[in-house]
Amino acid sequence: MSLMNLTAVQLGKKIKSGEVKVEDAVLDAFAQIEAVESDINSYVTVLEKEKVLAKAKEVQAKIDAGELTGPIAGVPVAIKDNMCTEGVLTTCSSKILENFNPTYTAEAVLNLEKAGAIIIGKTNMDEFAMGSTTETSHYGVTKNPWNNEHVPGGSSGGSCAAVAAEECSYALGSDTGGSIRQPSSFCGVTGIKPTYGTVSRYGLIAYGSSLDQIGPVAKDVTDCATILETIASYDPKDSTSVKRESYDFTSALVDDVKGLKIGIPKGYFGEGLDSEVKEAILNGVKVLEEKGAIVEEFDLDLIDYAIPAYYVIAAAEASSNLARFDGVKYGYRTPEYEGLHNMYKKTRSEGFGAEVKRRIMLGSFVLSSGYYDAYYLKALRTKALIKKAFDEAFAKYDVIIGPAAPTTAPKLGESLSDPIQMYLGDIYTISVNLAGLPGISVPCGTDSKGLPIGMQIIGDCFKENNIIRAAYAYEQSRDYERCKVAKNRD
Repeated sequence: MSLMNLTAVQLGKKIKSGEVKVEDAVLDAFAQIEAVESDINSYVTVLEKEKVLAKAKEVQAKIDAGELTGPIAGVPVAIKDNMCTEGVLTTCSSKILENFNPTYTAEAVLNLEKAGAIIIGKTNMDEFAMGSTTETSHYGVTKNPWNNEHVPGGSSGGSCAAVAAEECSYALGSDTGGSIRQPSSFCGVTGIKPTYGTVSRYGLIAYGSSLDQIGPVAKDVTDCATILETIASYDPKDSTSVKRESYDFTSALVDDVKGLKIGIPKGYFGEGLDSEVKEAILNGVKVLEEKGAIVEEFDLDLIDYAIPAYYVIAAAEASSNLARFDGVKYGYRTPEYEGLHNMYKKTRSEGFGAEVKRRIMLGSFVLSSGYYDAYYLKALRTKALIKKAFDEAFAKYDVIIGPAAPTTAPKLGESLSDPIQMYLGDIYTISVNLAGLPGISVPCGTDSKGLPIGMQIIGDCFKENNIIRAAYAYEQSRDYERCKVAKNRD
């Protein structure tokens, strides 16, 4: 049996007890990458095996000496390629950063390294996290391990596919409008987007600064809670970082939801939701109800305004954040140009892909004189109203449950032909980012095509323990289902 079959926490226990060596875990991860990566394309960069094995020996020595005692010491991890890693290529899956080697490491990744994690590589993603399918990458599309004809979701599709295909024990992703939860749903894994400010954004290459948040992707809820506990911290280097009273998330891993109040938004289960997805989610809710949770339907207004508000705000922030990629300081520079202005123009034209250009232009438009009030300010007011609607809902309910996506994973090529349809696919996840809330996607079955379905559980700000508790209690009712690619290696 490959050690990659185990959850991160299970593998960590075996390493800690001396049953297996860190080196063995690393070798099993590389063996799986060599076996399936040509079919899946989860990674942009896989680190040199010899360097990773040398790091494994260092970590093993610290574990043996009792210096590293954490639950995920020695466990292999993959990092989404928009988090800086010192001396390791960090591209955001874009041509414009094809030669960028950062001189520092993102705080969330540093926290993992301090805990003894072993970084295997950097995962593929939609270029600059702009997309929902991991098809806009300069390094080729990532395929869904459950069915290679389908997308893994995005933008953290590489991280979710790598976990599902057992090319690592767990991974880090980032979530701007559902980019952890939606691909987790499509790939049959578990992913958490924590409350905004819980995990430092220092070293995360920004897309939408007021929306981006780093979170874990893993096989189960226990792993996600454990990893979140490891990466979450107050960071003075990040002006949006929040000093929380507690970073204890694993205490919520209890199979007890008696008295937990669950709200079901009627608008999430109306037109546009696939019938098989709807049935699977409602069956999941029923499981929690049978375990003692109190379930009630309610109206969550403003859902129709979430997508336009999100894309105005995110595009505006992206146009500002991506202005720094100009060919002067780092990254790609066009080889032939006449003068500074022409160099900027050609570098950005050649370096950015179509979807990134579309969002930069949209963002520049809504921030321009004469349109700022009509679009950007109106979107910010809508964002405030959405937060208010959630505040009112959480005055009554502990968690809100709905789908992570309206359908299961679409076929490759279907979404890019109609960008508006791709944007609409984020309808159930976007509001969570606009309101800064925590959300988790947990697998709750498969459709008639054998593709996974994810149930999204949303909590109030800084109430991650409520969603972890609900997700863990639900998870105890079903076994983790492995995808075809993983099973074929047994």
